[in-house]
Amino acid sequence: MEIVNRTENKLLNRVEIDFSWQHIGLATPSRKEVMDLVRTLEPKSNPDCIVVKNCNTRFGQPLTTGTAFVYSDISDMSVEPSYIHKRHEQFWTAKAPEAEESSKGGDE
Repeated sequence: MEIVNRTENKLLNRVEIDFSWQHIGLATPSRKEVMDLVRTLEPKSNPDCIVVKNCNTRFGQPLTTGTAFVYSDISDMSVEPSYIHKRHEQFWTAKAPEAEESSKGGDE
């Protein structure tokens, strides 16, 4: 994986990584594989705070490009839409606070 651009967005407390991955002779990388590789590129990152967006694989080419956001804290991820949380919750080690609150009943 090659980092095309790495930007620290202090306003949103995240690191934005644009990447390019040549996967010659291999299948298209899964979202989990991309998240694991981003975690190795950002050593102090929490795996529950990584969001992969805009993954595109070119037809007939072993090239995948995309963007990954590494948030400093789970509470900073509230800027992401709910469908992004739902898409990534299967990879999280613990449930996000937003998911726990929505599962509680109203009369408790």
